[in-house]
Amino acid sequence: MKIYLLVVLLLTFNSSAKEAPSRSYAVGWELWYPYQYHNKSQELVGLDFDIFNAIIKESNLDVIFTEIPWKRHLQYIKTGEMDMAMGSSHTSEREETAYFSLPYRTEKVNFFVRKGTTDQIKLNTLSDLSNSDYMIGVEGGYFYGEEYKKLITTKEFYTRINDVIDLEQNVSLLLKGHIDGFLVDPVTMKAFSEKYSLQGEFEIHPLKIYQDDIHIMLSRKSCSTETLNRINKAIVKLKQSGEMSKIINSWTTIHQ
Repeated sequence: MKIYLLVVLLLTFNSSAKEAPSRSYAVGWELWYPYQYHNKSQELVGLDFDIFNAIIKESNLDVIFTEIPWKRHLQYIKTGEMDMAMGSSHTSEREETAYFSLPYRTEKVNFFVRKGTTDQIKLNTLSDLSNSDYMIGVEGGYFYGEEYKKLITTKEFYTRINDVIDLEQNVSLLLKGHIDGFLVDPVTMKAFSEKYSLQGEFEIHPLKIYQDDIHIMLSRKSCSTETLNRINKAIVKLKQSGEMSKIINSWTTIHQ
């Protein structure tokens, strides 16, 4: 009887240990408005934080956040000095030293134009811009997808692109009629529109630009596949319940 009781207790302990790991996971973040940032109350907020916190809560895991530059963060994921990273794109190189969760959102870039002008801008593909009279604004240093990367090397396409420092410049140029639209992700655009009370001034043109999956990255040195599976199950559950879409929509829906 005593042996049987001991076995039961050990099995119960092992099961509980798997369900609620006692360790805390180190998670890095970098200022990336409006995905990851401090609000006026110095709370860590943003689209990635809201989603990640929901996933961690559902996974019953404990985490500690540390602000760290992205390049150093990637190196620490390799060495195991940091356990997880939000907002990560999957690459074959990173796969060698990190696990990747199921995608929890998509990274998207849209073509924004003045409200009511979509039908006037006849662009079906990005390459159509090369043989048009339209001018599109972009921000220097941003990645707009493989197709854009290839097209920008041609003179015909490059001459239709207006490269500026930030979104504020592109908005100003569009409102003055100097460009026909600009490329930006919808989360950033929504935050900008609300900050400067420009809701209803812009709309998304159907021209497809770029979209990719975004994951949680876990260090192979410090995290187990059990932790990865726990996170994946949480992502699936949050998607099925509609909670994931609710969080994403709260950051991406532009009110006309």
